[in-house]
Amino acid sequence: MRIAEIAALVGVTTRAVRHYHHLGLLPEPARRANGYRDYSVRDAVLLARIRRLTELGLALDEVRDVIADDAGRELSEVLGELDADLARQEAEIRARRGRLAELMESPPSAEGPVSPALARLLGAAPAIDSPMGAKDRELLILFDTSLGHEEFYEALRPLSESADLPGLYQRLDELADAAPDDPRIAPLADAVVDAVPDEVLSLIAKAPGQPFVAGFGEALLADFAPAQAEVARLIMEALAVKVARKEGGSA
Repeated sequence: MRIAEIAALVGVTTRAVRHYHHLGLLPEPARRANGYRDYSVRDAVLLARIRRLTELGLALDEVRDVIADDAGRELSEVLGELDADLARQEAEIRARRGRLAELMESPPSAEGPVSPALARLLGAAPAIDSPMGAKDRELLILFDTSLGHEEFYEALRPLSESADLPGLYQRLDELADAAPDDPRIAPLADAVVDAVPDEVLSLIAKAPGQPFVAGFGEALLADFAPAQAEVARLIMEALAVKVARKEGGSA
């Protein structure tokens, strides 16, 4: 058989046959006097086996192991690994579909897709017409991937529903045109730190990555007016100390 004939017989392309030759999966057959490859029935049987294995999802290097003589692994071992990998992919797909279902059932968010838990928190929070309040929402969305889980948002709920929160935002907004040495800065920073639930700090201390890194702090402060930036700097310093104490196991 010529290459086009064996390819048609097995149901693959001639390009695939040449690729298998190149990888050493299918040995090169003898050639006729005119230079054309001359494939045997045995070649067709091997090519059909390669096709079946690839259709099962085996990578070509795994196919090589299977069809190798004594050097290759047992087919049952390779298929077992393939089955485990497919089971993992299946579980991941189910989890993603579950998350999509939650997103579709969650209240729509103007900020785009967020975790269902954050969507519920934002939806339950009172509407506050505050530029600093809007920035807080943006920061929550930024941290949604690293700190975004049900437990964290439940810990934040008392703060988001606190009657003191609108007043704190108003005081922050009033510093938009103030000097960085305004006497209102330090008391306001203390008030914000005191308002952060202790459980939030505990969860941040347990998280693999914390938002109080130098690079993030610099970018955050640059986004604020001078007096507001000073409040944010004092808040981050105080919270970082509290988180470090949580990590160290002290009260």
